[in-house]
Amino acid sequence: MRRKSKNGKSTRTKTKLGLPDLEQAKSAVLVSLRSPESQRSYRRSIDDFVRWYCSEPRLSFNKTVVTRYRICLEDRLLAPGTINVRLAAVRRLAYEAADTGLLSPELAVGIRRVKGSKKLGIRLGNWLTVDEARTLWQLPNVGSLKGKRDRAILAVLLGCGLRRGELIDLTFGHLQRREDHWAIVDLVGKAGHIRTVPLPDWVKRTIDDWLNEAGIKQGKLFRCVCRRGAVWGSEMTEKVVWHVVKEYAERLGISKLAPHDLRRSCARLCHDAGGELEQIQFLLGHVSVQTTEKYLGCKQRLREAVNDQIGIEPASLPAGIGIDRHANS
Repeated sequence: MRRKSKNGKSTRTKTKLGLPDLEQAKSAVLVSLRSPESQRSYRRSIDDFVRWYCSEPRLSFNKTVVTRYRICLEDRLLAPGTINVRLAAVRRLAYEAADTGLLSPELAVGIRRVKGSKKLGIRLGNWLTVDEARTLWQLPNVGSLKGKRDRAILAVLLGCGLRRGELIDLTFGHLQRREDHWAIVDLVGKAGHIRTVPLPDWVKRTIDDWLNEAGIKQGKLFRCVCRRGAVWGSEMTEKVVWHVVKEYAERLGISKLAPHDLRRSCARLCHDAGGELEQIQFLLGHVSVQTTEKYLGCKQRLREAVNDQIGIEPASLPAGIGIDRHANS
């Protein structure tokens, strides 16, 4: 497609992007994202697409090529959710490339029309029972510094339903008293959403035990512990949380238990204990209540249905009197 520049000469917008162009568009995409989790996910997705794009013969960056990429992802047997995340990153890449003049706007519009992968069914989540959850967070040996830290980590994940990234960013300033109750105040979560999370007393005690033993009085609450049993550094990464959960899940005999499963278990346990759906939504920081329902694993129950006893039914029916299903037939 030709366009006229200010000096009157016609210029042709690109249909084929080289590696420098893709890197420039990628940088523009990452700068536009606020969440570190989103930046990490989009960087991984764009890098995967660039590797595939550059491994093929010189291709145009258009709808047909992106559709071929989607088929390639499906052939790799990736989950529909993973494929749709990859495609969302590619669409954003095309948008930024067009916005910076590297790609024709018409091609970017066509790329945005590439359909995602259909989700057939819903994957069954992994939830812990009450006994499993209680046993899990009490497994760490409180006789060691690492054990106290690990117990506090598991207690916060199960008792407050935090994400890994939220847990490692906790500081002394987050712990405050509100309405005669300890709470994690002004916690910045996914997509920059701010919420306040109630902190149960038993969780607060596990945190205090770790902090007193480690001698931490300011900064991040959770730190790395070296093999000598001493605090190392001023923070820790999400991988540490992952290894902590994996270590004690294996001791409990549970395979493939992820930190996010503890967040999901917290929601289910709150619901089973009589917690209101709205309050659980506030606890987890979900924008949509449908997301909270997925965490709870909600499904319609016909036996003992919710509308069986709602207060307007007759007090009792005389014995032998019932509804004749064949009457007036």
